[in-house]
Amino acid sequence: MEFAKGHGTENDFVVLPDPDGALDLTPARVVALCDRRRGLGADGVLRVVRWRALGEQGPSPEPGVEWFMDYRNADGSVAEMCGNGVRVFARYLATHGLLVDGPEAELLVGTRAGVRRVRFAGGDGARGAISVDMGAVEVGGKSAAQVAGQLLPGIAVDVGNPHLACITRRPLDELDLTRPPGYDPELFPDGVNVEFVSPLGVGGEVAMRVYERGVGETRSCGTGTVAAAVAALHDAGRETGTVDVRTPGGRLRVTVGPGRATLTGPAVIVAEGRLDPAWWAAQQ
Repeated sequence: MEFAKGHGTENDFVVLPDPDGALDLTPARVVALCDRRRGLGADGVLRVVRWRALGEQGPSPEPGVEWFMDYRNADGSVAEMCGNGVRVFARYLATHGLLVDGPEAELLVGTRAGVRRVRFAGGDGARGAISVDMGAVEVGGKSAAQVAGQLLPGIAVDVGNPHLACITRRPLDELDLTRPPGYDPELFPDGVNVEFVSPLGVGGEVAMRVYERGVGETRSCGTGTVAAAVAALHDAGRETGTVDVRTPGGRLRVTVGPGRATLTGPAVIVAEGRLDPAWWAAQQ
């Protein structure tokens, strides 16, 4: 059974090629794969499956979209979308010759948050930045996250999955994210990804830390950078613009237009190998 390991600004994933939907990818197996001591170690798992082969495990296939990114968080839960993951997913397809029209063409990827349009910089699927149309972005109501007994105000941002983006002038490295931030469960009944973001600076740059639901603090979060950019623009009295987001794992660029956003950044396949069949069978 083959696997690959990749990352987008150090937000890392195990990639499982399963074009015909034959794998029994249980939550226990996802947890084992993502464990950094007894498994391969990752923030999540990307299953590469043809949409028509996904069956009842996903939404109904859309015409003209071959591949579906079946994304799982490190705790085994199913997630709607992952902005860094979809770039790694696209890189895997490109480097394995799975793009029917080649890297010069626009790639359509199915996700539980809808179809995402992907473009390779310079038409080169093996290297260079990858841009993803992240779809509709919706700004919700005000809320707050609780960290170490202190409330940090923020706003709800829907990027196909739920976020609470908190603009703060506190030094981000002083925040204790070893425990999950508190949040309003009535506003976020399915949990929430929480971003802590510096105010928009000169040149349109912000810094961000993120606590992802089902994972913990990660080095980066693609949908989180979009939420951070939208919140920073909103805090500055703007609805559109381009924001460079500096995460602990690297830099990403977010362009926010009317109701939509584009995320651009790197994606790297680090290694490939085979899982031991006995180990896989034991992870039930």
